Amino acid sequence: MVVIAIAWGSCFPLLDWGLDGVSTLWFVTWRAIVAGLVLWALGAAVNWTPGAPSPQMRLGTWALIGVLALMNVTVSFAAMATSSTGIATGMATVLANSQALLVVLPAWALFGERPRTAEIAAVVFGVGGLLIIAVPSGGGQGYGLALLAAVGVTAGALLARRLTDVDVLKLGYWQFLVGGAALAVLAGVIDGPPTVGMSARSWVALSVLAVGGTALPYLLWFVELRRASITAVTSW
Repeated sequence: MVVIAIAWGSCFPLLDWGLDGVSTLWFVTWRAIVAGLVLWALGAAVNWTPGAPSPQMRLGTWALIGVLALMNVTVSFAAMATSSTGIATGMATVLANSQALLVVLPAWALFGERPRTAEIAAVVFGVGGLLIIAVPSGGGQGYGLALLAAVGVTAGALLARRLTDVDVLKLGYWQFLVGGAALAVLAGVIDGPPTVGMSARSWVALSVLAVGGTALPYLLWFVELRRASITAVTSW
């Protein structure tokens, strides 16, 4: 969980560093697609046996993966990156990683994870802390988008708990590839065709972000969501 927290905390500085004259939506599209391809290659190396049939997933499972991809990748990545252009990097990081404040009641209702008194008190203090940080700085589009990113990740955590029977690598690469495809459509509509000729700094930031800040922490995240309560995991 410490590795996940550090990796996700680095996402906003890497976005700030990499978005150097580059379309925000196309940048996060490449982030998702590269992360998906990395996990696909890892899954092929670890689990794939030539000639062995792949387990068949039901239509309902594919539908949940599709919703997971849209919320956890398309909505979250687009909102996260766009918010970083409107507010300070540190503020965007705090607000976009406020899932623990949003997940307590849904986890209780959906999975019977009744929060302890100490957990409820911690969430109350957490909400107060966010208000202390955010309110004096004013509002604006960036704040709403950062919170939207948190909503997307929260929905993704709840959906991932429903998909514990799916191989964790397969779940990872499908969510990134499907979510990345949806981001590509969104980027094409809003920003037009992708541009070529990103700077070396943008390529370095994209590579580190896609592998170290996306593929690795999401893989660990899905594993931990299967081993502990959602509230405990998101609190990190």
